[in-house]
Amino acid sequence: MNGQQTGEGGGGREFERVADELRGRMAGGTYPLRSFLPSQRDLAEELGVSRDTVQRALRELADEGWIESRQGSGSRVVKTQRIQSSAAKATRLRGAVTLAPFISEAFEQPEVSLDVYTLTSESLDMHIRLQAERIRGGFIAPQRITLRMLLPDSTLPLPYPRVKDDPDDTRMRDRLRTITEWHTTSLLGALRDLQTEGLVPSVDVRIRHTPLTPTFKLYLFNTVEVLHGMYEIIERPLKLNADEVITALDVLGLGATLTHHEKTDDPAAPGSVFVDSMRQWFDSVWDLLSA
Repeated sequence: MNGQQTGEGGGGREFERVADELRGRMAGGTYPLRSFLPSQRDLAEELGVSRDTVQRALRELADEGWIESRQGSGSRVVKTQRIQSSAAKATRLRGAVTLAPFISEAFEQPEVSLDVYTLTSESLDMHIRLQAERIRGGFIAPQRITLRMLLPDSTLPLPYPRVKDDPDDTRMRDRLRTITEWHTTSLLGALRDLQTEGLVPSVDVRIRHTPLTPTFKLYLFNTVEVLHGMYEIIERPLKLNADEVITALDVLGLGATLTHHEKTDDPAAPGSVFVDSMRQWFDSVWDLLSA
């Protein structure tokens, strides 16, 4: 699975990796709303895992509300990434308005600038690896890629995700840190390999950590477009190991609704004001509160 290690020492159990991959595909539009996932057998073969691993991943996705599974009819997608936009950009995008086409269009420019503030790098990693494959295939040819990403300080005692009835239990935080570290390493490698291989002349990737608890996620594309969404706190069952199911306080990340804002020629237009204010906010945290 994209070079990911398995086992506890490699960043979690295999079924968690499968669940991460499927969440990303549903959020990115690969598996649209109301579509059926591939069969368990096909998923197991594609992802190089057992059918039991796929079944455990599907149970977790069903618990989170992503899919509905029925005996004999497969698993249907009932939740995806939702993006609300009144800007002209959204009407130009074919198919579902999801994160994927926004990132794809940004990477089709000669110079790509992407600023991201998020709880984890999970969703971005999937999209970056997809764009790297488009570059390798010769479909797009950006000359410069600049990525700045703000993540929460890993030593920060975040209020979520955590075990609901035991705030001192660190296993959910440890799980979050492991997932974040894995995906951050993955996307860093994907981008830097493009420069090493001579496919993109200039790649500038910088990641900083800030002592803030993310209450929203933010994508700023080429300084002229913003996707912004609040993290919704949810309560859900989570299987931490083979014998223990806990009630977790978690957030909707991949499934959160995002709003799209676009800068126009009118600096006083609502979209222009929002994009400029988010850019100023990001720069202030990057310069003054991050390391």
